[in-house]
Amino acid sequence: MAGPQAWCSRAASMAQDTFGCPFGFLEEKKTLHCGVVRGTSFPPSLGFVDKSIMHPQHGKICHLHFAKPEIESQGNFRMSYAKAADLLRVAEMAMSRFDGISLQDLTEEFGCDHRTAQRMMRSFETVFPQVDIRDDEDRRRRWHLPRHDPRWLQAQGIRDSELAALELAAKRAERDGAPDEAQRLKVLRDRLLAAMPSSLARRTEADAEALLEAQGFATRPGPRVEPEKRLLGVLTEALRAPFTVEVTYVSADGSTSERLLEPYGLLLGIRRYLVARPVAGNSRMRRFRLDRVRQVRIMGHSFARDPDFNLASFSAQAFGSFHSDAEYSPVAWRFSPSAAIVARQFVFHPEQEMTDEPDGALTVRFTASGHLEMAWYLYQWGDQVDVLAPDALRKMVAPHRRADFPALP
Repeated sequence: MAGPQAWCSRAASMAQDTFGCPFGFLEEKKTLHCGVVRGTSFPPSLGFVDKSIMHPQHGKICHLHFAKPEIESQGNFRMSYAKAADLLRVAEMAMSRFDGISLQDLTEEFGCDHRTAQRMMRSFETVFPQVDIRDDEDRRRRWHLPRHDPRWLQAQGIRDSELAALELAAKRAERDGAPDEAQRLKVLRDRLLAAMPSSLARRTEADAEALLEAQGFATRPGPRVEPEKRLLGVLTEALRAPFTVEVTYVSADGSTSERLLEPYGLLLGIRRYLVARPVAGNSRMRRFRLDRVRQVRIMGHSFARDPDFNLASFSAQAFGSFHSDAEYSPVAWRFSPSAAIVARQFVFHPEQEMTDEPDGALTVRFTASGHLEMAWYLYQWGDQVDVLAPDALRKMVAPHRRADFPALP
């Protein structure tokens, strides 16, 4: 076991390695109260001890109130790298965001309070003195790390879990009918691996493959419409610009027409819809079923998006993909006490409200349209759900409620 003097020297070395604080700084401060180095506190769970360190050259004594590390049976120190990993993550954030990061970004990223974020940034300033600090127009302090050193990516590398996440995202994009996004994710994956040393890249790829195999790829079972990848590729290109498009569209009655549209987004579900505004007519936003689109041509004319339009809010008007102004109204479902525990696990609508009833039942309320898609979904619950509103949906569902389903969704 190391002696007290050696323990103190290694403690000082630990402070230098962890916080980038030179030994001369420790000597100048004489005493570091509560384990604080320039305002950065050590993890309180480690416990603190008082030690004195003698400088190896002139013999001056420095008193430390230092966090005691755990000691293994062989006398080796087992240190926690959580704080160092957090600082590296802060550096990634400060380097990747053009306007830098704020204390609020840290509280959201690490789930910590404001004072902890302040201590973390003081430590960050010590370890990365080249950081650029400024106040934005709202008088909030922001930290930005210059991106002038290409060795940063190689030093950090890419973790197997991060590579596996990219692989999963590409597979999900392919499954959900977004081939363009899937291809770009694969290109990003290859670019990241190309920036790493070959030996590290091969090891990371192998580890990621093992992780994917262990986790399995969570496929989405059930029927779905196979998308026309060529059409999706053209629409994705038009959405990115954005450009107006001319589509050949087959209506519900079988008639075919040419329509000039300003595309705003895609809704992915059992049926996929293009959200677009017709150039001619009343200019109201509409949904167009992709399986009824025969051809898409980019016209090369850009347009200005409506800054007040929100795709998420627009899609929330419908229960599924279909929307009808005539059906848009408050919806209320009451799940029986025996089904409530299962129903509580579902998000039926982004703006739903759940109410626990005194008898153990669960009432779900939201506002949307799409009665037919609601009826298709509620059939799975048999007689374990009652439609309280609207009346049209209750009449549609009532004849098809069954009591012989052996399980809930």
